[in-house]
Amino acid sequence: MINVEKSYPVGPSRYWVLRRINLEIREGEFITIMGPSGAGKSTLLAILGMLDGEFKGEYYFLDTPIHKLSVKQRAEINKKYIGFVFQQYHLLDGLTVAENLDIPLSYRDIRASERQALVGDTLDRFHIVGKKDLFPSQLSGGQQQLVAVARAVIASPRLILADEPTGNLHSSQGKEIMDLFKKLNEEGTTIIQVTHNENWAAYGNRTIKLVDGWIS
Repeated sequence: MINVEKSYPVGPSRYWVLRRINLEIREGEFITIMGPSGAGKSTLLAILGMLDGEFKGEYYFLDTPIHKLSVKQRAEINKKYIGFVFQQYHLLDGLTVAENLDIPLSYRDIRASERQALVGDTLDRFHIVGKKDLFPSQLSGGQQQLVAVARAVIASPRLILADEPTGNLHSSQGKEIMDLFKKLNEEGTTIIQVTHNENWAAYGNRTIKLVDGWIS
């Protein structure tokens, strides 16, 4: 990222969410983004994940100039390379747990039988086999969070973006998720997480602090 900025018009002036963000993240890093509420952490993650293209400055992902792409082109790269754990889960209400997990696989060139096996393995890995036919509304917040993490990792993305990935989990589940992220990172997956938890932050190999939209 080179001089990335994000703002909204407020009356005659502008409200700045991100200011002059210059950031280089190497493949295989495990980055933690920390900062107070309203610092711009989730906005930065949304731009990194190509969900928000309304920013100034330059953003290159695997040498591709993301700032020059259309919404559709950005979405294609997102589907191909990125797994995202949202703070609000963003599970699809009309689909079962198993169907939610199948979505990222459907974007890739994977045979139906193989997809079924991957969904089965992932349900098992996250101890949610018994929930596979339930809908998100039938799950607790913690269970929804587990499904959201499972969905983010199922297709072995090159980059995982995680916004407070353990927020609704009790500490033993949280540690399990963080240990999984660490293992995936050791296998080569790049991970960028937003957290307020110092213990989880320590899993990363570098911490970026945001304050009022600036890297401090």
